[in-house]
Amino acid sequence: MTSVTGSSYDIKWEKLPEDFILPDDPVDNIHQPALAAALTDSLEVAGKLFDTAVTTTNYGICATVNGKIVVKAPDWAYIPHIRVPQGEIDRSYTPQLQGEPPLMVMEFLSDTNGHEYSIKPTYPPGKWFFYEKILKVPHYVIFEPYSGLIEHYQLDKSGGYKIQSSDETGRYWIPQLQLYLGLWEGTREQRKGYWLRWWNERGELLLWGSELALQERQKAEVERQKAEVEKQKAEVERQKAEVERQKAEAEKQKAERLAAQLRAAGIEPEF
Repeated sequence: MTSVTGSSYDIKWEKLPEDFILPDDPVDNIHQPALAAALTDSLEVAGKLFDTAVTTTNYGICATVNGKIVVKAPDWAYIPHIRVPQGEIDRSYTPQLQGEPPLMVMEFLSDTNGHEYSIKPTYPPGKWFFYEKILKVPHYVIFEPYSGLIEHYQLDKSGGYKIQSSDETGRYWIPQLQLYLGLWEGTREQRKGYWLRWWNERGELLLWGSELALQERQKAEVERQKAEVEKQKAEVERQKAEVERQKAEAEKQKAERLAAQLRAAGIEPEF
């Protein structure tokens, strides 16, 4: 267990008791698991999710604040490094004790009460307060999936969240990941709408596994068609060669008949 004392609260990083009953609230809507899975998918495909890194979805991140256990479950989080086997964090995760704090947390807005913006410091503290003041998460993203609105907040030197402006492409640079986060509109797994997606430093979209598989199938189809064209071309050349061979054979037979006729007439041919 480790601890730190602030001006108005005492924080301890201790493992969640085995008998602690975690909230079992359902997710707010059907879109949230799909949005979270899509973020992790492309990171894995691109090799950006390293062995000790973990992404979480609606999963408890814990701290003990002023003697009381606080558990918040962001819709998506990226933890860059854990120091314990993953089996030890199957129920929950305690930063500092079990690894680094999350680098990024995300909340996907729904039709509920806007708890994503809660700065309530008393128990139970609000999500915004917990991420900003207790966990000190460098990047906090709030996403409205119906309108496509992205709010990217970053901790400044004073330890408070400051909203960030996007670049000219509408994307946000995440230096720790060396990736851009931005908006994409399209369809995945029968969900049509806005998605949060990653782009690399060259502005190339990180593909989902399904997109990469489709790309490979399309590439294989192009190669198959190319091979078929080459096969047809070879067949045309073979047929052309066969016509030339038959023509040469006909010329040879014609010459042999002419020679036979000349010999029959007592003339020895000179070819």
